[in-house]
Amino acid sequence: MSFPSPNHGERRGTQAPDLIVIHYTGMADHASARARLCDPAAEVSAHWIIDADGTTEALVPEGRRAWHAGAGSWQGREDVNSHSIGIELANPGDRPFPHPQMSALEILLARIMIRWSIPPHRVIAHSDMAPGRKTDPGPRFDWGRLARQGLALSPGTSMPEAPLAAMLDRIGYPPAAADTRLSAFRLRFCPWNDGPENDDDRRIAAGVLAALPQEETC
Repeated sequence: MSFPSPNHGERRGTQAPDLIVIHYTGMADHASARARLCDPAAEVSAHWIIDADGTTEALVPEGRRAWHAGAGSWQGREDVNSHSIGIELANPGDRPFPHPQMSALEILLARIMIRWSIPPHRVIAHSDMAPGRKTDPGPRFDWGRLARQGLALSPGTSMPEAPLAAMLDRIGYPPAAADTRLSAFRLRFCPWNDGPENDDDRRIAAGVLAALPQEETC
């Protein structure tokens, strides 16, 4: 195992990550993405990168603060880089994620979650913590596959008892325009849904809240 990226630093305010953020690289191929994540001039990095064929490489030690999340927040955590482990999936963003890549991600996620005692509901999308600014890993990413294995949150069943905006606040989405937050929520939980806010959005958001531990809601 090697850690070829120089782009990292000390975690701020914590030594133990409690989030995992999933990205896609948005670049043409794995080699280009890896080169950028290891380029000191780029000032970006991630802890792990997974190629389409499942090859998994460590770029930054998990105990260090990689530079993958950027501006945004989740459940009140402003410095997401200090609180998280970042996983990049080599994918330009315009195609499904191959089975070997997803299988490798499942193995890696399970090990990270055990190492750092990170529960499934703290595995999030880059788009979750940066609505409007980021869209990865996008609508083609199979969150349901991860949820069925206990590697991501699986929404429960519940009837909405609050406006959608209030529920998104409690789930952990940062402040943003209503349509921006709605788009980010849909990317993660119902990418098939479109148009104005509707009952499906409110029902699914209520199910997400029902699945979260009570102490996790904002």
